[in-house]
Amino acid sequence: MSLLLICFVIFLVIGMPIAFVIGIAGFAYFFTVPYLTYETATQMIVSQSQSFAFLAVPFFIFAGNLMNVSGITNRLLGLARLLTRGMYGGTAQISVVMSTLMGGVSGSATADAAMETRILGPEMMRIGYKKGYICAVNCITALITATIPPSLGLIIFGFVGEVSIGRLFAAGLIPGVLMMAFLMTTTSITSRYHRYDPPAAGGLKFSIKELIENLKESVWALLFPVILIVGIRFGIFTPSESGAFAVIYAILIGRFVYKELNWQNFKEALITTLKDNGAIMLIIAMSGPFSYALTWVKLPVILSSMIFGITENPQTLVLIMLGFLFITGMFVDSNVNFLLLTPIFLPMVKDAGIDPVHFGVLMATVVTLGVMTPPIGSALYTVCGIIKCPVEDYTKASLPFLGAVLLELAILVFLPDLVLWLPNMIFGT
Repeated sequence: MSLLLICFVIFLVIGMPIAFVIGIAGFAYFFTVPYLTYETATQMIVSQSQSFAFLAVPFFIFAGNLMNVSGITNRLLGLARLLTRGMYGGTAQISVVMSTLMGGVSGSATADAAMETRILGPEMMRIGYKKGYICAVNCITALITATIPPSLGLIIFGFVGEVSIGRLFAAGLIPGVLMMAFLMTTTSITSRYHRYDPPAAGGLKFSIKELIENLKESVWALLFPVILIVGIRFGIFTPSESGAFAVIYAILIGRFVYKELNWQNFKEALITTLKDNGAIMLIIAMSGPFSYALTWVKLPVILSSMIFGITENPQTLVLIMLGFLFITGMFVDSNVNFLLLTPIFLPMVKDAGIDPVHFGVLMATVVTLGVMTPPIGSALYTVCGIIKCPVEDYTKASLPFLGAVLLELAILVFLPDLVLWLPNMIFGT
């Protein structure tokens, strides 16, 4: 086990790609145990990539890229602009609303943060927002996509932990909307404090007619997560099949409703999807030997004994696990955290009497938050790179938003019915 952890830490520190970090560390452990062979390690890689359930991941990534090039994203942006027209910090508020609406389209926090920074960043700089604030608001608000279906994190958690994807999708809706409210409030307060983007005298209110026109344009995107949950609930398709449905849905809407999907942007979406899937599936495959090694050394049992030795209070246990996930999320890719830590923490969650769906939503939020925090958050460096913002400025400006997220998480820990009410209503208790 020592060699496993030493290799993992050293390779991570020197900046090796995370797929090779976990892959080589896993193989290194097999080298030290006489009962295990390299043939077994290779079989772990192959078997990890042969799961029919994981088909949902590349399908949803493809669907999200198709929706971005088919006019759906632009229509959601128009609706977000309308809804935030009369608010303080209105341009920043667009990012919060857009992330909520895009959660049902992209499913990826990093992709959402990058897209919003490219679209809103130049306009925000023109009207006086500082770069650190621009990056903070566009990056942290993308965390909403971690729970709004179809969240990739919830999909991976559900498949690895054998938890109902339909229940997870339904459970993520209320926390996602609640986070939107918390982040919009934070944006309003911080914009007033910095005097960013005050509304025009009397505000620019919108009419019911304008709202109806915008809803007509964006209704197909807004219906998407609802169709997914209803389809899974009534057995129209399985979670894996829902990913294939999402691709067909995006093609039909983009080609025949909005008429913006053509062969050129279809090819662009396909190339982007191949790159995204290549990176994610390599991580998934390489996690096989590493996960096997963690199970072999009984790390889940050891950690369970340690944590239960501290306290047996369910809420305190959850807070300890979330704290651990928050720290690991600062250093390790979010997909790797789902793949490696779900099998470790889920048995402890069940032993403590905590609903796995409740914990899954909390874990998806905290693990995804890791891509937005120093020192190696992928979303952080993506948005900072787009408008050339120093990481120090981003970190300082992000603190109020980080505080709002942690406050919302604390409420969800102690009020599990906020998470479980909707899935219990739709799927039964």
